[in-house]
Amino acid sequence: MLITLREAFSNVVAFPLGPNASKAGYRVIGFDSIGSTNAEAMKAAAAGDAPNIWYVALQQTEGRGRRGRQWESPYGNLAASLMIAPEAEAHHLATLGFVAGVALNRALNQLVPQMRTRSGLDGADGVSQEGPVRIALKWPNDILADGAKLAGILLEVQPRFDGSKAIVIGFGVNVVAAPAGLPYPATALSAFNGALDAQAVFEALAEHWVECYALWNNGAGTREILAGWREFATGIGTEVAVKRNSDVIRGVFETIDDAGRLIVRDAEGHRTAIAAGDVHFGTTASLKA
Repeated sequence: MLITLREAFSNVVAFPLGPNASKAGYRVIGFDSIGSTNAEAMKAAAAGDAPNIWYVALQQTEGRGRRGRQWESPYGNLAASLMIAPEAEAHHLATLGFVAGVALNRALNQLVPQMRTRSGLDGADGVSQEGPVRIALKWPNDILADGAKLAGILLEVQPRFDGSKAIVIGFGVNVVAAPAGLPYPATALSAFNGALDAQAVFEALAEHWVECYALWNNGAGTREILAGWREFATGIGTEVAVKRNSDVIRGVFETIDDAGRLIVRDAEGHRTAIAAGDVHFGTTASLKA
């Protein structure tokens, strides 16, 4: 189906880049609605487009999360994907998810410092209290606000025409609405600060990304990034259940190691390092395999 120039431009939305992101050479392509910002970025990477481009939209109709799960993004939420081509060894590339998590966490804490606490970890029993909420990082790729999912991150690798690899980092933030019918608690920024819009969230994210990516420095600053991630991690020291394929590993979430793996200590004191899995805290840690 042919698309007229008028139709094409009607789908373009301006998303601002702050001074640090602009100075660092980042560019942004904004859409009103798109199938998937990650898919658009992957396509651009495969075609050989220059890196350091943000693909951003107010709505995704075919968004996806980790392990191919659908990521619903109603109109007004933020869907943003960054295509980069870092010159780092493969084992360092896996830690880019933590760079993304720290950047997004800092952006959200900057924007909503007066959010209020309402419940416990990951839907577990908790005590309501007044005061600023601690927007927290949930291993491996979620952002929680008061124990409910606020945002998610997805990393994908795309081979390029010259044999190098591009990394596409997708960010999904519930700005105006949280998806309904989820098996876990979810929330949106509008529940705490109705004045925020997707453009403001993106601008803050892009600015903090520049700072965190420079700190990471192709893997040389991984320790510092992981230390920043641990500072805002949710659930350290609490009971946890991690579903890994058909197995469920239970114990205490002790820390994440210098490779970004989740360390779980069982009742006998044995420690298991987990590179990937679905994490459940508190009263939800009794899930079955």
